[in-house]
Amino acid sequence: MSYFPPTIAQTSDFPIGIEVSHAEGIYLYDSTGKKYIDLISGIGVNNLGHRHPAIISAINQQLEKYLHTMVFGEFLQEPQIKLAKRLSELLPENLGCTFFVNSGSEAVEGAIKLAKRFTGRTEIIAFNKSYHGSTHGALSVMGNEEFKQNYRPLLPDVKFIEFNEEVALETISDSTACVIIEPIQGEGGVKVADKKYLKRLREICNKFRVLLIFDEVQCGMGRTGTLWAFEQFGVTPDILLLAKAFGGGLPLGAFISSQEIMSVLKNNPILGHITTFGGNPLSCVAGYAILETLNSSDILSVIPKKEKLFRKLLSHKNILEIRGKGLMLAVELGNADKAFSVIQKSMNAGLITDWFLHCPTALRISPPLTISEPEIELACSIINKVLDEC
Repeated sequence: MSYFPPTIAQTSDFPIGIEVSHAEGIYLYDSTGKKYIDLISGIGVNNLGHRHPAIISAINQQLEKYLHTMVFGEFLQEPQIKLAKRLSELLPENLGCTFFVNSGSEAVEGAIKLAKRFTGRTEIIAFNKSYHGSTHGALSVMGNEEFKQNYRPLLPDVKFIEFNEEVALETISDSTACVIIEPIQGEGGVKVADKKYLKRLREICNKFRVLLIFDEVQCGMGRTGTLWAFEQFGVTPDILLLAKAFGGGLPLGAFISSQEIMSVLKNNPILGHITTFGGNPLSCVAGYAILETLNSSDILSVIPKKEKLFRKLLSHKNILEIRGKGLMLAVELGNADKAFSVIQKSMNAGLITDWFLHCPTALRISPPLTISEPEIELACSIINKVLDEC
């Protein structure tokens, strides 16, 4: 089958359409046996590649015990307890309490509710070219009107400011409940926040007692070379959002804060936030496995070297700029038609790259963190050859 049947809802008229047979490491295989280098990790999900042994082993062991038992927060489930404890050990003290959900969008929804409930305020500050998901609340804080206009009305009291422009931070006031920001904008085309800018943002949030939310759904879990992207900037948020790679290939997200802040969900009303499948035990053991693997190996320490290799080898006259940190990179071509042509020709040549929702002129380079140097060389040679043809 090389087409989508009408029984499966589609989100565009031009899906990639590869019929996946199996996957291993950094490679996908289609039903004809063709091999593809996965240079996007399922959009930032497969940070350890496909079917990493530690994740597969953890999943198989949990399968022998139990799957869903009860809605989140009611039963003691060892996978949730172990993962939450490990997170608290790997995060600053003010990020010691985790609420597990199923996805990045759900993490955003929970964080917005939490901020409004804790502060008693309603105003939310978000950023142009940001992306936080497609549910109604998450869509409300997305910084691209094209994707929102046909779904209005959305959440009220949301204001948008320019990313990395310090003067725009004057919009924040004692009416603001929270500021939600990606330390590295993903769908905006991998735009990295300035350290000085983030520190100033932290100062202003402190001044007005505004909760600072870092969305690390794409840039977290080792993608930048440190376990958490905020470590690169010397700024700690009040609420941290995780998803995508957090579940090791299974659906898992989280919003993480302090016990003091999170406690407001327990009363007035009780059950202030509810999820049926959040913290599913199978997802939690996979999440624990990826955390332990990243934290106990040299995977993170060699990411800067791999970034440099990509930047060195992707030196082509058609490349205007390479943005990003670690293995979260955008190759700017300056032209959307050219980018789409490169994406299609690369796929024909056995390499999968992609564009960005708010930046269709660039190519996405977000391979599994386990990609080897010879594999980087092969991937870059394919892209450079395709660029020659385009």
